[in-house]
Amino acid sequence: MDDATLTIGQVAGRAGLNVSAIRYYEAEGLLPEALRVGGRRRYSEDVFARLGVIDVAKRAGFSLDDIRTLLESGDAGEPAHAALQELAGRKLPEVQELIQRAEAVRGWLEAAQACDCETLDVCALFQNEGAALPR
Repeated sequence: MDDATLTIGQVAGRAGLNVSAIRYYEAEGLLPEALRVGGRRRYSEDVFARLGVIDVAKRAGFSLDDIRTLLESGDAGEPAHAALQELAGRKLPEVQELIQRAEAVRGWLEAAQACDCETLDVCALFQNEGAALPR
């Protein structure tokens, strides 16, 4: 691992992260333990690919446990698609539910924009506890 020359600060700066995030990812097993030189962490350029996977997976809504599972399957030499498809299959229904809720809220808010009621107690938007809104 002679190419492990980057400091944690350099990695964090280039990745747009805080140093504490790099340490946290390492502690959580998302990043392999860094080589230590004089007690200081040193990383190779490979760390950026792994940080990229973590970033995209987080933005897709995966938990750190999910991301760890995905990374560990790749580390074990398993095809990436197997773990990815399984995780996506579990995540997709959650996202579909969020979309349905957001669409219902949007509809209610659009109706609220058109409201001309004098008082809320006579406004249909608030009858039956806002029945148009999901709980």
